[in-house]
Amino acid sequence: MRQRAILSAGLMLGGCALGALALTETGSSLLGRAGLIVTDLRGRISGPHAFAHSPTPTQSRPLARTSVEGGRTVVRLSDAEQERIGVETVRLVRQPHPIELQAYGTILDLARVTELTNSYASAKAQLQTAEAKAEVSRSAYARARNLGQYATQVQLETAEGTFRTDEAALAAAQSQLRTLAATAQQEWGPVIGRAIIERAPRITRLIERADFLVQVTLPPGGALKTPPETAFVEVPPQSQRIALRYVSSATRTDQRIQGVSYFYTVAGDSGLLPGMSVMAFLTSDRATTGIAVPESAVVHWQGNAWIYRSVGDDAFARHPLRLDVPISADAFVVDDLGPEAELVVTGPQALLSEEMRGQGQTAADADDD
Repeated sequence: MRQRAILSAGLMLGGCALGALALTETGSSLLGRAGLIVTDLRGRISGPHAFAHSPTPTQSRPLARTSVEGGRTVVRLSDAEQERIGVETVRLVRQPHPIELQAYGTILDLARVTELTNSYASAKAQLQTAEAKAEVSRSAYARARNLGQYATQVQLETAEGTFRTDEAALAAAQSQLRTLAATAQQEWGPVIGRAIIERAPRITRLIERADFLVQVTLPPGGALKTPPETAFVEVPPQSQRIALRYVSSATRTDQRIQGVSYFYTVAGDSGLLPGMSVMAFLTSDRATTGIAVPESAVVHWQGNAWIYRSVGDDAFARHPLRLDVPISADAFVVDDLGPEAELVVTGPQALLSEEMRGQGQTAADADDD
């Protein structure tokens, strides 16, 4: 109480002194300056505290694009938002599709084919030379015999010896040619083997690297009644599909796989090189029924494959995709989407990002609460 009384008295005296000071011109000027100083100090002192204790404005948050409906997360995007992030959909219908068998392809080194082709050509030339020499010596021997008493014994024996030698060389040349022809067919089969013997255009393209020979091997236990005339391989890194042309059944299997093998050719400018291993796909004579989901519609997350399907106006939900489903024409044939479905075929990764962003926003809202 005493302190309050002293403080009140001090304020009264200070007020009287200021009043008296204001009566003079000098005092009035000093009061004006003091007022500016007090005002500045009041702003510096009271400003931060006033800001700190002022009510915090409500922060505006973006509208949520995701919601949980029926136990699944639904992403809602307007037509404009879909166009902006590149989301496109296609309505697909359930129908039969031929099944593709997944196989393994190896681009073969054709040094052996080149060697056999050149060896056969050389042996054929040697045979023609031997035939010509044998024909000449045979005629000389026949003339010596026809001379009778006019031919000496030495001339007759010399002509016969030359003929017998040339005849043996001819037999050896014929045997060499037959051996090379049999070797070509044993190593490469009747189709490629005959092409080597005849030096057909197919072999010329392989030697000149205009085409490459691909050995396609089915998994163990896999078989085809009739190999398809056209197969496909995927070229890394974009997994682009390249067409193969059927040649014949292979004469050997891939030791790593131990399955039935076939020979195909592929264009030399396809990006494949001898020694490369690729995934191959062969159309079988069996079919399956379902909706063909293109590879562009598949998105991978947390070790699983997913697709997005339309579940309403501008609404999409994620659907699991099994990786063991049949494949047809580079598409997954899915049988758990009903008779028809509208699927996101372009931009599924953008939808996944929106879904993850929505889940993050929901978690942040829960933390704020």
